[in-house]
Amino acid sequence: MEAQLSRPLMALRLIFLLCFFSALARCCRFLAAEAAPTLVTRLPGLDGALPFRLETGYVIVDEEKGSELFYYFIESEGDPRRDPVVLWLTGGDRCSVLRALLFEIGPLKIIGEPYNGTIPRLRYHPYSWTKVASILFVDSPVGAGFSFSRNPTGYHVGEVSSSLQLKKFLTKWSTEHPYYIANHFYIGGDSAGGKIVPFLAQKISEDIEARVRPLINLKGYLVGNPGTGESIDFESRVPFLHGMGIISDQLYETIMEHCHGEVYTNPKTALCAQASDRFDRLYDEIYRPHILFKKCVYASSGTNDGSIERKILKEEAGVLKHPPPRLPMDCHNYGTYLSYFWANNNITRDALGIKKGSKDEWVRCHEGDLPYSFDIKSTIKYHRNMTLKGYPALVYSGDHDSAVPFLGTQSWVRSLNFPIVDEWRAWHLDGQSAGFTITYTNNLTFATVKGGGHTAPEFQPERCLAMFRRWVCREPL
Repeated sequence: MEAQLSRPLMALRLIFLLCFFSALARCCRFLAAEAAPTLVTRLPGLDGALPFRLETGYVIVDEEKGSELFYYFIESEGDPRRDPVVLWLTGGDRCSVLRALLFEIGPLKIIGEPYNGTIPRLRYHPYSWTKVASILFVDSPVGAGFSFSRNPTGYHVGEVSSSLQLKKFLTKWSTEHPYYIANHFYIGGDSAGGKIVPFLAQKISEDIEARVRPLINLKGYLVGNPGTGESIDFESRVPFLHGMGIISDQLYETIMEHCHGEVYTNPKTALCAQASDRFDRLYDEIYRPHILFKKCVYASSGTNDGSIERKILKEEAGVLKHPPPRLPMDCHNYGTYLSYFWANNNITRDALGIKKGSKDEWVRCHEGDLPYSFDIKSTIKYHRNMTLKGYPALVYSGDHDSAVPFLGTQSWVRSLNFPIVDEWRAWHLDGQSAGFTITYTNNLTFATVKGGGHTAPEFQPERCLAMFRRWVCREPL
């Protein structure tokens, strides 16, 4: 009798176990699918299918805190099996790399037209660097763009820790994309991203020397209008603005005589303090990323007293918690204003595969509202180390940038004391000078981009594509 009762019971248990493991398998398949990259074939605002291959996804860089970096990978429009792969990092205060994709070196641009409540339109960009390379755009550090952390402490990072997270990102991404391992690999970035690039490059080179797998096929790096952490980045503004006719001879001479490089720190004398104040007032008259462009006064709901302006902005921004500054149409960066409405649209987020509940709102930059340590004090030693190891480096500057002027960049490049192998000369496009360049031993090239600003490709896309194409193809500029 007991045996007869046990058989049905065993059968029930077997059915239960089968159901349990079946449900578990379905759950695991769901989780795996959720973590898988998204192949994006269409994007809102662009007519038709994408004319290039776009993959987006997340890579966990801190398992304990649940920190994930979001990326956009755009395959080369040339020969993706042979063309190089470039990891691109943007600058700013925890700024989204989407800006680099849409306004600098990516194959799409936002059309600058009055916002009418619908998704901003996109167009194809013919001077994208994806013409000659596959580009891996990464929202870094954690918190930038669509990157996020499940544990709030995951946002407590700095330049060093976020660089190490990027190294972990590359290891994981390369393991999941083994068909790109043989491609030449470069690291690039501009502005504050230029501080991360040489440090990250050195860490990867150390892994290569230690034979840590997967072996990244690192072939060099490039930085545009890069910060170094050194005072020269800012002190060079004084001779630059003097040379451009923005500050007078008298003010320049006073600063040089009485400030001794202290104009941006703590002036130690009354004369230096007065000169610094005058300098700041004059400097505030221009658009710092490009001195020839119109300076736009931002009007936001939080800073403008006009009730009509606030009403318009509220209607346009809708449910955005951090509405963007409302800019006049003739501002160079009006597209930045439009990008908020494009990136925060639910259709866009679905198309990009943004995880539900990961980020309630995309913002271009987090201006000091998340903790971040500036713990790479100077990058110059990393530039020296990498170039002495033989890795080619391209350091370029838009020559109309007053934020990190080319004079300061040219100065620290010279301070490396490498012998010159190709004297200062013009480089050309279509028979005209496109900038000026000098090449040193150890494959170090410095170049200016004529008419370029702080993010040179944003202002001179055709010239910058020509510069990048020649350099990455190992041709002289």
